Amino acid sequence: MQPYELSLAEAADAIRARTLSPVELVDSVLDRIEKVDPHLEAYVTVTVEQARRAARTAERQVAAGRLHGPLHGVPVGLKDLIDVAGTATTASSRVRADHRAQTDSTVAARLTASGAVLIGKTHTHEFAYGLTTPQTTNAWHPDRVAGGSSGGSAVAVAAGAATFALGTDTGGSIRVPSALNGVVGLKPTYGLVSRHGVTSLSWSLDHVGPITRTVEDAALVLTALAGHDPRDPASLAAPGPAYRPGGATELSGLRIGVPRNYYFDHVAPDVESAVRRAMGELERLGARLVEVEIPMTRYIQATQWGLMVPEASAYHERTLRTVPELYQADVRVLLEAGELMPAGDYLRAQRSRTLMQQAWSRLLEEVDVIAAPTVPATAVKAGDETITWPDGTVEGVSDAYVRLSAPANITGVPSLSVPVGRSTAGLPIGMQLLGRPFGEPVLLRVGHAYEQTRPARRPATVPRTEGLGQRVPTVTRTGT
Repeated sequence: MQPYELSLAEAADAIRARTLSPVELVDSVLDRIEKVDPHLEAYVTVTVEQARRAARTAERQVAAGRLHGPLHGVPVGLKDLIDVAGTATTASSRVRADHRAQTDSTVAARLTASGAVLIGKTHTHEFAYGLTTPQTTNAWHPDRVAGGSSGGSAVAVAAGAATFALGTDTGGSIRVPSALNGVVGLKPTYGLVSRHGVTSLSWSLDHVGPITRTVEDAALVLTALAGHDPRDPASLAAPGPAYRPGGATELSGLRIGVPRNYYFDHVAPDVESAVRRAMGELERLGARLVEVEIPMTRYIQATQWGLMVPEASAYHERTLRTVPELYQADVRVLLEAGELMPAGDYLRAQRSRTLMQQAWSRLLEEVDVIAAPTVPATAVKAGDETITWPDGTVEGVSDAYVRLSAPANITGVPSLSVPVGRSTAGLPIGMQLLGRPFGEPVLLRVGHAYEQTRPARRPATVPRTEGLGQRVPTVTRTGT
């Protein structure tokens, strides 16, 4: 096994035992990036010399017995909305062509303090305003979308081009690409992880969280990230606990909510089958399956868009008026539409969100976790704009991908996406687990228990297609 194939926990154990050095691990991941990223385009920038310098420092600290924790010496990719001092934050947009961050974001600083090694900045759908990340290719199929908006982060982890990564999630942007690429994605409770120094899409819906190869890895990263930050107005005062789920797989006493409405409406048959099989595994592990009714479903789409669209347009107001031609057409149209939305619609969306939060709070008194598909369909072909369901209903791809993930953003509850199989075409399928606010330990316990029933996951065997993805990522040789 090559070092780039290791999960974060496996790499941490090897570094701690001194059977693997941070330099060997970072070099292995950099070699993997050089091999696969011209076909995947997961990275905007690969910080080669910066990463090797940090790896050598981490190696000296290991030799001196000064490990900073399980992330010490482990390579991470950061979605290119996340500031790192001295490095560009492009948001995958020409609008940010000349940008360079002056200071670290809180999450970048916390990763550095934990000893993690920045390997590069990953692509996003422009300013995170989309669900496909069109410049990036799915790790499992060259003709399929990566999902978005954290597509670069998910593809990098899936392909072994990062041991773990961070993404952001406004309506599903961590969980959607994680599901479509067969990796684990965690959207934490709103306010648990600081967004200071992270480019905003919608301030009241935005979250930062980990994308990893295993649930245990997600727990390790969340432990490093969680905690109060006064520079983020939404940050919670409660410090984060240690989230490592441990080896227990027994789930007796846990009540798993199985939605009888909404989450299985207009869902591809192979997705539904895989998720229901996974629910059956949870039941065999001792959990009790309980049918539940999802509240206020008719208002979900209107509330999500009613909050996100005007908040995004307010953030981009100046550049939308001065350099509109620098935005991609799909993003510019959404931003311009947001400027036409009446204030009354935004206020009604806020009221709807409050009622939905109250209704979900009552729902989550009945069960400990809700299990559902992460997305209703696997990765569509690049360029496809709609999905046609068997009853003839036509749904936009972005609407379909955000439909099942948006409730967790509106309500702020944590949601964990875990891989639960493949479609008949060999494409990954994800199941999401939703819990109470601050219920990450329970979600991680359930996800980890399910994961132990499955074979260990290794990086995707990246397909090569003639003429596809021949761009070489920018190599940055300076910076902190």
